[in-house]
Amino acid sequence: MHQQLKVYNTLTRQQEIFTPYSPPFVGMYVCGPTVYGQAHIGHARSAINFDIMYRYLKHIGYQVRYVRNITDVGHLTRDTDERTDKVVQQAQLENLEPMEVAQHYTNSYHRDMALLNVHPPSIEPYASGHITEQIAMIQQIITTGFAYTVNGSVYFDITAYNQQYAYGRLSGKILVDLLVGTRALVGQSEKKGSLDFALWKQASHAHLMRWDSPWGEGFPGWHIECTAIATKYLGEQFEIHGGGIDLVFPHHECELAQAQASHHTSLAKYWLHNNLVTINGQKMSKSLGNYITVSQLFQGTHPLLDQAYNPMTLRFFILQAHYRSTLNFSNTSLQAAHSAYLKCINGLKVMKEMNYTEEEANSIDEQAARQIHQHCEQCYEAMNNDFNTAKVIAVLFSLHKFIYALKHGQLKPSTLGSVAFERLKTTYIVFVEDILGLQAVPTKIPNQKLLAILIKLYKEAKAQRQYGRIDTIRADLKRLGILLQDTPRGVDWSYE
Repeated sequence: MHQQLKVYNTLTRQQEIFTPYSPPFVGMYVCGPTVYGQAHIGHARSAINFDIMYRYLKHIGYQVRYVRNITDVGHLTRDTDERTDKVVQQAQLENLEPMEVAQHYTNSYHRDMALLNVHPPSIEPYASGHITEQIAMIQQIITTGFAYTVNGSVYFDITAYNQQYAYGRLSGKILVDLLVGTRALVGQSEKKGSLDFALWKQASHAHLMRWDSPWGEGFPGWHIECTAIATKYLGEQFEIHGGGIDLVFPHHECELAQAQASHHTSLAKYWLHNNLVTINGQKMSKSLGNYITVSQLFQGTHPLLDQAYNPMTLRFFILQAHYRSTLNFSNTSLQAAHSAYLKCINGLKVMKEMNYTEEEANSIDEQAARQIHQHCEQCYEAMNNDFNTAKVIAVLFSLHKFIYALKHGQLKPSTLGSVAFERLKTTYIVFVEDILGLQAVPTKIPNQKLLAILIKLYKEAKAQRQYGRIDTIRADLKRLGILLQDTPRGVDWSYE
C-alpha cells in the first residue's frame, strides 16, 4: 500500500494530504497560453509539470477532469488596464485579424505540446467562446457590491472586498503595502482605487475585439475569464488550480477574489505553482526578450544554443528538477539531460525486450530482490511527496545496476525471482513511459526492420571475421545514433 499523496498548497503555505471533495473525482484547472506568439521553454515547463500531475493522479486511480484555457482576448500588455490587448497588438503588427493570430499560435502551441508528449486536457475552452459566462459573473460581482461601473467599464472594488475578505491571502501581500507602492497612473482616474482591476473594458472605436454587454460594447479583463471558465466546467469549488509562480500575483490573487465575491469560495482547495526557467539568473519571458521558443530549441536556431535538442531531452531536462524549484537554462545542463535521457531510454529498451524465464538450480538473490522492491516503492514515495520527479529519476537510475546486470548476463531473471523481476519491469516501464511521459525519439534509421537487416549483416561479418566490414557497420550505425554491443544474449543495440 503506497503512502498518501501530499501536495504543497500556495494558499496555506504548507504541504497537505491530498483529499478530494468527492473521490475518485478530481477537478484540475491550469492557466493555459495567451496565444500571441510561439511557446517558449517557460511555457513548456508549466505544461509538462501539470501533465505529470494529471498522469499520476490518473495512475493512482482518480478520475480527473483537466481544464486548461486558451487566452485569446483580454490579456493586456504589462497587465495594466490601459494597455493594448496582446492578441490585438500582434494582429496589428502582422496585419491580420485577431482570431487569425490566435488560431495560428494555438495551432503552433498544440504542435509543440504534442512533440513534448503533453497530454491534451479534458476540456480546452477559449476565452472568446465564454463571453456570456464572464458577463454573468461580472453581474453577480456587481450585485454583491464588490464591483462598480464607470464609462462603460466595470472594475473590481479592492477596498470594498478587503473589508470583508483579505486581498493578498494567496500571494501573502498586504493591501496597505501594495497601496504604498502603487502610484496613480495617467488614464486610471476613472477607477476608485489604483489597485482596482478591470472586469470589463469599454472598447474604443479602434479596438478590434468587442462584444455587447449590459455596460456597452467592450471586452473582458484578463482575470475574469479563468474564474468564469473554471466554475463553468469544474463547479464553484474544485481540487487543483495550477499555473506558473509568476501568476500568483496579480492573476491568481484576482481569480480568488472574484470567486469569493461571486460565490464565497476560494475557488480551488489546492493552489499549485511551478517555478520559473531562468537564464543567467533572470526569468525567461517574452517581456524581457530573453526567451527561447520551443521550436528554436528543436531546430537549434537561437544564438544561445550550441546545438538542436530533441523534444524528449527538453522534457527530461524539466523533469530532473522538482517543479517548485528554479530551473536554470544552459547548454551544459541540456547536454547532460540528453545523455541521462538516453540512459533512461536504453534501460526501457532492455526491460521491454526481456522476459522472465525459470532456470533450474538457481537460488534467488534475496538482497537484490529486496533492494528492487525498496526502489520501486521509493518511486511512489517520491511522487507522493509533492510530485518529486527529480527523486523518481534518481531512483530509476538506482535500478539501472540491476537492468544492465540482466542485459550483460551478470544477473539472470530467475536469480531475482519472478515477483521482483516482474515488479522491476512493470515499475520501470510504467514510470518512464506512463508517468514521466518519456518516449524513444526515432533514430535516423527509418524503421526497426532496416535496423534488423543491418544487425544481420554485422553478425554475418563477425562470423566470417571480416573485421574491416565490422568496423564500418559499427561506425556507420554510430553516426546514426545507434551503438552496437556484443552481449551474452547476442548482438544488441542501444541509443548512442
